[in-house]
Amino acid sequence: MQEKNSLKTQVRYIKGVGPKKSEYLARAGINTIEDILYYLPKRYEDRSSVTAIKDLKPGEARTIQGEIVSLSSRTGRSGASIFQAVVADLTGSIHAVWFNQPYLRDMLKAGDKVILYGKVEIYDRLQMVQPEYEIMEGLETDSVNIGRIVPVYSLSQTLTQRFLRSLTFKAMTECVRFAVERLPTYIIARQKLVDIKFALRNIHFPTNFEMLEKAYKRIVFEEFFILQLALAIRKKGRAPEEAAFGHSMTAGELSGSFKKALPFELTDGQKKAISEIERDMSGAKPMNRLLEGDVGSGKTVVAAHALVLAVQNGFQSVIMAPTEVLARQHFIGLSELLMPLGINVVLLIGGMDTKTRDRVYSEIKDGRADIVVGTHAVIQVSVEFKNLGLVVIDEQHKFGVAQRALLRRKGLNPHVLIMTATPIPRTLALTVYGDLDISTIKELPKGRKPITTYWVEEEKRLRMYDFIKEELIEGRQAYVVCPLIETKAAGCAGAVATFEKLKDEVFAGYEVGLLHGKMSTKEKDKVMKDFKKGKIKVLVSTVVIEVGIDIPNASVMMIENADRFGLSQLHQLRGRIGRGGHESYCILLADPKTDNGAERLKAIEGTLDGFEIAETDMDLRGPGEMFGTRQHGLPEIRFGNLAKDFGIMELARIEAFALIEKDPKLLEEHHQLLKKSLYERFRGRLELVRVG
Repeated sequence: MQEKNSLKTQVRYIKGVGPKKSEYLARAGINTIEDILYYLPKRYEDRSSVTAIKDLKPGEARTIQGEIVSLSSRTGRSGASIFQAVVADLTGSIHAVWFNQPYLRDMLKAGDKVILYGKVEIYDRLQMVQPEYEIMEGLETDSVNIGRIVPVYSLSQTLTQRFLRSLTFKAMTECVRFAVERLPTYIIARQKLVDIKFALRNIHFPTNFEMLEKAYKRIVFEEFFILQLALAIRKKGRAPEEAAFGHSMTAGELSGSFKKALPFELTDGQKKAISEIERDMSGAKPMNRLLEGDVGSGKTVVAAHALVLAVQNGFQSVIMAPTEVLARQHFIGLSELLMPLGINVVLLIGGMDTKTRDRVYSEIKDGRADIVVGTHAVIQVSVEFKNLGLVVIDEQHKFGVAQRALLRRKGLNPHVLIMTATPIPRTLALTVYGDLDISTIKELPKGRKPITTYWVEEEKRLRMYDFIKEELIEGRQAYVVCPLIETKAAGCAGAVATFEKLKDEVFAGYEVGLLHGKMSTKEKDKVMKDFKKGKIKVLVSTVVIEVGIDIPNASVMMIENADRFGLSQLHQLRGRIGRGGHESYCILLADPKTDNGAERLKAIEGTLDGFEIAETDMDLRGPGEMFGTRQHGLPEIRFGNLAKDFGIMELARIEAFALIEKDPKLLEEHHQLLKKSLYERFRGRLELVRVG
């Protein structure tokens, strides 16, 4: 690399890389020298201290130093070449064994003084298999593989640790001086952060673990700070120029009549959420609120109150759900609650006939439709609102961020209420929903009984069938949930085959129904009506019943191959039962093949607390996979761990929001590099962050 090279230099121009290796590096996301510097190790090995051979213990990874006493090579039974060296120090000797590396006979010679690092084993004798090595004669002071805290990187099969360490060390030595300090000096000083050059050196090749910790904090802080800066800009951006139509809380009697018509008493959590929504909707800027609550906590009633407030003030509302089943459920529930109050609720989904769809379009356009309930169909170009004042998005993480933005643009700065029945760990909420106000409902409505959950193995299947029959005899109903529609592999339940077996063999005396995503709208509608009326006693289904289905008489659910479902998904499915006054039971039928699968089942069996489950889910799967941060308009988190580094996240959030309060458009000179970095990181996605 030459002096003129900058961090944007392509890796293929680095001596020793070339076109082929640059192709391998590109697969790992490494295209420039800057990418190398920011390709952080996944862990570290302490090879800084040398252990005497006599002190080695099997099972430990250690560094030793000695002289090669003898060398030998042979071919194993499998045809693999085996190269062996006996290395000795003043306290003893050990055998070093390498497989399929015949070139080592030209590299190592008897009498060479070497340093080895590897895992110690006993196989008739003390040995290290495939140890990393350095020949001490002519050994550079800055060895990257031995005699220090050594970085270990995530690799593809075509890259090696030795190559990547060497490349990174070369890039660090020659180019780290080009690294640009993006954070303002006053933040670096206030948070006691090291400078970026120090951080990059010590994140890859730390002097000691104390320096590594300081480097890690600095790099993680900067990434979290950029994310929080984007959220702060979005929140600040909902300013007077985006003024909403402030809703009067006393403009009519609808909201009062609505509350009086409810057949149950609101919980304290629901009352608090309603109060927060009323405050937002009466304000001068658009509401942008997340309403989160555990399954069955009554979020829909809170949303219904917001819908009534909009209608009371002369505005239309829309509620968008991810599935037709959930949209129909909302439509039925809201119609029962609101149509007696003179509010016109219409349904708009993809499977409607042309005549019905055109009629609904007309009612929406001329304002006769007060509330529109629908799926993705509500964001079509042909859907025109007369005066949309409130947008409600249910299970919003199932929609793409652009889809949510399209719905918002159907009105003039409408209020936005986002709902999720997947409780969100506070650590993730501050990242993904940092520019939203959050209302949380934790308690369940009065009269709900806790659901008993059992994880049972396949061998107990027949006993579980007998248990379900006992519930049916008592007049209850049951769900049987399958991971797939069709059986594609042995041991994995398909809904169609399961339905046939249960209908003909297991529950022959009862009406058994089938529900899955490939059925027509008309077929799905009939099945749900028959199940709700009690005609169908056992419903075999896929995850289309995951959210929004409310059948109070259903008291038992058996989930086939439960280890194939995610933790939050299992919790969502379980929430379909326990909605009446009966004892309810969730049976997780599974023989998990992995430790992770077993951990999920133990977690769901052990608690009904959705917030606790969400924390466990994030630990098991990681935040990016759990909520798909790209769905929220955010770039993926590259560095840091949201749970472990929550303290750093909070500090970054405080600094970011304070900076935007002071300099909302980043116009000050010492914020220019930060502004450039922000827009490079988001590449036009700041507008999308507005809708979650």
